[in-house]
Amino acid sequence: MKVFLYDEFNPQDIAMMQALYSRSADSVIKHVEKVKATGSGKFMERFYVGYGHASIADCGSTTLFIEGVSMLAAKAIEDWPLFSGQESSSRYIDYSKQTISDPLNSTESKKILDGWMNFYTKSQPRVEESLMEKYPIKEGENEDVYKKAIKARAFDIMRGFLPAGVRTQLSWHTNLRQASDKLFLLKHHPLLEVRELAEKILRELKNKYPNSFGHSVLPDQENYRKFLMEKYNYFFNKDVPEFKMKTNIKTSELLKFRDVISKRPERTGLPQFLADLGNVTYDFLLDFGSFRDIQRHRNGVCRMPLVTTKLGFNEWYLAELPVDVRKEANALIKEQKKAISALKTDKETLQYYIAMGFNVSCRVTYGLPAATYVMELRTGRAVHPTLRKVAHKMHTALKKTFPVLKTYPDLSLTDWDVRRGLQDIKERK
Repeated sequence: MKVFLYDEFNPQDIAMMQALYSRSADSVIKHVEKVKATGSGKFMERFYVGYGHASIADCGSTTLFIEGVSMLAAKAIEDWPLFSGQESSSRYIDYSKQTISDPLNSTESKKILDGWMNFYTKSQPRVEESLMEKYPIKEGENEDVYKKAIKARAFDIMRGFLPAGVRTQLSWHTNLRQASDKLFLLKHHPLLEVRELAEKILRELKNKYPNSFGHSVLPDQENYRKFLMEKYNYFFNKDVPEFKMKTNIKTSELLKFRDVISKRPERTGLPQFLADLGNVTYDFLLDFGSFRDIQRHRNGVCRMPLVTTKLGFNEWYLAELPVDVRKEANALIKEQKKAISALKTDKETLQYYIAMGFNVSCRVTYGLPAATYVMELRTGRAVHPTLRKVAHKMHTALKKTFPVLKTYPDLSLTDWDVRRGLQDIKERK
């Protein structure tokens, strides 16, 4: 029994070193010698074209760091079942100094964006002051941790007023084949920004890994991708219920695994084979800001919603504001909705000017293990309150439909937790 660890090679070389196992009984040690003799980046060039299997590109991975793109573009990149990466959090970062994508670049469009950002910036201190009155520091609590928790809570509230066009940054860790499959779809995305971003990333990858991204694309494939992205990229249901669950899982089948369910300890997922029993689908209203958190769960289908003003502004954000600020917010929302509707553009481009506190129509479908995992994780007190409310409904619906399920939700009524001030990344001193 032997184990080798090689992390020092180019992703294409790593991919070929793995691929050669399928055609050679030689040890990887010999394959490493070939890489060293050939030179990094040249090894795959000798073998890849004749291999005839795209899975080689599954074996090499890379990491992209993407900056200066809108929230909408970030979500487009992340709209992929195998996405791995991180994005700047509007729950912990002050976005007041971030630039904003303004595709219309008109006097009217700039006024809308300035309206949201001015309110976001000037209301922060007043909201923090109100929160300290509502949640005074307790004896024994660390003052620095408390202040960070207050600031994070203020960001929770004020992020609802950030326009979806505000710029952010993200990382994308992906294998080479998934990058290719995703980017060839994004080339036809409804948003020009996303199309341009896809082309830019493809150029970077082609320059770096020409043997993985230099293949020809057939016209009928391109036409099909264009059709899919133009017609089905965004999901919108004007009649979306506040919350609804449906499932094709049969209780009689689930009961066959009563021992698997009853023996599961806390913080341990159900085995993946239970996904074979069927799916659970949830339809619900949720603000776009919190949709960005539910989208992070990749083990299922999460439709990308169209951001619109038609489904109302989530009441939680308004209820958390001090009375004087709430009055100003209501007036601003009314004014902004009218101004947005007057813009002369398509419904996809309008999204840039809509604040993330507006509700979107959400639909997610999971197997039972994923449905249970998402529900338990998202009922935690550190979760944004608007999403936590939906997760509580997920729990109620699951338990009502499948009483035999053993679950571990956090059903506490409070959503204030000073420990949020500990959720930080900082340099050790």
